[in-house]
Amino acid sequence: MNPDLNELYPYPFERLRTLLDGAQAPSSLSPIALSVGEPQHPAPDCVKNALADALSGLSRYPATKGDLALRQTIADWLCQRFNLSAIDPNAHVLPVNGTREALFAVAQALVARDSGQLVMMPNPCYQIYEGAALLAGAKPSYLPCTAANDYQPDFAAIDDDSWRACQMLYICTPGNPAGAVMSLETLQDLIRKARDFDFIIVSDECYSEIYPDETLPPPGLLQAAAAMGINDYDRCLAFHSLSKRSNLPGLRSGFVAGDAQLLADFLKYRTYHGCAMPPHHQAASIAAWSDETHVIENRRRYREKFTAVLTALDDTLAVSAPEAGFYLWPRTPIDDAEFARRLYLAQGVTVLPGQFLGRDEGAGNPAQGHVRLALVAEHADCVEAARRIAEFTRTL
Repeated sequence: MNPDLNELYPYPFERLRTLLDGAQAPSSLSPIALSVGEPQHPAPDCVKNALADALSGLSRYPATKGDLALRQTIADWLCQRFNLSAIDPNAHVLPVNGTREALFAVAQALVARDSGQLVMMPNPCYQIYEGAALLAGAKPSYLPCTAANDYQPDFAAIDDDSWRACQMLYICTPGNPAGAVMSLETLQDLIRKARDFDFIIVSDECYSEIYPDETLPPPGLLQAAAAMGINDYDRCLAFHSLSKRSNLPGLRSGFVAGDAQLLADFLKYRTYHGCAMPPHHQAASIAAWSDETHVIENRRRYREKFTAVLTALDDTLAVSAPEAGFYLWPRTPIDDAEFARRLYLAQGVTVLPGQFLGRDEGAGNPAQGHVRLALVAEHADCVEAARRIAEFTRTL
């Protein structure tokens, strides 16, 4: 057995199941889950129709690199969305089966197993980054994200020795769980660091299409590079997904784009890995990336939910609207795990304790004292959950 498997932490939802083991919600209340970031809005009709029309593709093996039609569609979307002019669908784009598997696999392909090498990541974060680092034989380096720094890593506090030891930096913008958006200037500073100290930036941008102001979309890593004149996207990899943008978590479709040499190496790995996207999923993905109407409607629905939920929570929890994404990250008046268990017992609402998403590296767990609320259910369920949370919080 690979001994690095013993280094993996239990997944947050496994810990949540353990926390709620034996707990019974009131039988008079229907359960509402705000714990998992699984979009419940309807899948776009254009995607479902494209998927059904392409089932003849089941009779052929797909190419690991994906069809040119999909790569070209993705390249066109990137150019439109991030104001890019130099995206070669044959060199700069690689379709993947959802960003989760690709965010994990990229470390296995591109991190060298050298003693003392670091993979940096935000703390709290999507736990896939940590598992990817551990199973690539690297040491995770956790960058605290606290309210004092607007829930973003304090990159200025990292010393040069740590940057020199860094092989890969995971960032998430907009962030999970707090929804913080990195500025173009911050991204450009990181690109300069990557070029000075020779590490790879892996930018998880799967929440980039859920934002409140239609005139202010969050910037992306490739956009930052292009604005600096770095049109080969040196050391930059951006990951995007249809799960959140298009309410298609079951399609398992996304892409990675950026540095052509890194993608060539990643493609070589993936050819052996055996993870080509099925042809009918590719056809459905082309339909999704080609249509913005459903994405605009999706943002409208999230805006309405945030307004209603924050109104219902008013004066009960310390919480504010995120810059982007579909999570709320409120502070809790008691221990967050205790809050989550007692809330479920009293109101049948499931939330994720923040401490399950973070790590204590000696200065405390920066996610402690928060819970994550995923506003992915239908509007009425989210508002009812917020009403119950407020009612419970008033009893504390």
